[in-house]
Amino acid sequence: MIYELFYWPGIQGRGEFVRLALEEAGAAYRDWALIPEARGGGASAVVKVLNSRSIKHPPFAPPILKAGRQFIAQTPNILLYLGTHLKLAPRDAAGRLWTHQLQLTISDLYLEIFSTHHPLGDAYAYEEQKSAAKRRTKDFLATRLPKFLGYFERVLERNGARGPWLVGTRLSYADLSMAQVIAGLRYAFPKAMGKALRSRPHLRSLHDHAFQRPRIALYAASGRRHAFNNEDLFRYYPELDP
Repeated sequence: MIYELFYWPGIQGRGEFVRLALEEAGAAYRDWALIPEARGGGASAVVKVLNSRSIKHPPFAPPILKAGRQFIAQTPNILLYLGTHLKLAPRDAAGRLWTHQLQLTISDLYLEIFSTHHPLGDAYAYEEQKSAAKRRTKDFLATRLPKFLGYFERVLERNGARGPWLVGTRLSYADLSMAQVIAGLRYAFPKAMGKALRSRPHLRSLHDHAFQRPRIALYAASGRRHAFNNEDLFRYYPELDP
């Protein structure tokens, strides 16, 4: 089966979590964000799916994965599905639920990161909410980020000497997502993250091991992975990382 991924072009966004899972598994998939508009790809492909009247369970927003005749939306939901089908999650029910729980917590962190530069919402440009962004980011870096990073560092410690991963002895989709978040945070807050990761060796190790995986490294160097940029969720504004 060839999977089809629908996401906005030009950014990594939430779609990147799905891409990393598909790439790690060596799954065949069509990324409509990389297909030109003239050939039905890009944003037009996303809009077509969102407006389709033939989909019984319509998605609210991308990313959207088409698996056979099934359309699956919401990043944790897509990864829950792929985790089983691509062997990126434990076989037992308790392990799959735990992996899903970690992914949901990563999604919570992801949303808080977005709020650092758009605390008033994305209907306003960053320049219109810069003052509020500075205030929000100060609290995020001082309280919320340490809480999240401390939690995931603790999870890695409790997993014991079972490799660098969050769940058991094998890499899961949650590991790929956590590595992606660390990479994005390093882009957005290089100074703050440099300090934050000094005392969190397990998170540093997870990130490095994930991006050194042969298929992930090949994907990162292929040109198909978009660079971080200030149209995406992870954005670098020097005034927010003094």
